[in-house]
Amino acid sequence: MPEANNEIVVDDPQAPADDSPALAGDRKVEIVTSLLLLAFAALMAFDNWRIGMGWAPDGPRAGYFPFYLSVILGAASLYGLVACLVRRAREDKTFVTRDQFRRVLQVFVPTCLFCLATQWLGIYVASLLLVAGFMRFVGRIAWWKSLLTSCVFTLAMFITFDVAFDVIMPKGPLEALFGH
Repeated sequence: MPEANNEIVVDDPQAPADDSPALAGDRKVEIVTSLLLLAFAALMAFDNWRIGMGWAPDGPRAGYFPFYLSVILGAASLYGLVACLVRRAREDKTFVTRDQFRRVLQVFVPTCLFCLATQWLGIYVASLLLVAGFMRFVGRIAWWKSLLTSCVFTLAMFITFDVAFDVIMPKGPLEALFGH
């Protein structure tokens, strides 16, 4: 008698297609990442050298530890860059497909907009919009459920931070109307 297959397979209709074209290979992404980290390390090393990375009579100067951390980051970036360049190009695998990148952007773009909206609307209204938007457009959840959940979440956040713990959060015009 053959063994029963107990695996549960759930097909996600929103999952990236297996035949989605590749946007970038591992090798290109590793090279660009290593170069960006190397540039960041160089900038940090220069800035910490500029403000003082030596030892003062009363202990290390402000740039002492950050300078050496940037040197370590730069060395690690150089190692990664050289290792990637030495590796053969034929070993290059797909880093991200078009469908996968689209799904990443579905999270990245609204999150960036949330950060901008927080400056003008305050954190509570921006959070309400972010949660409702994610639930509706990414999760495909009904509007009423999305709005109800985001309102409850935002109210719980307000009670927790502003009322219970008295934490200063970025406020917008709506909170000003209610005197907060």
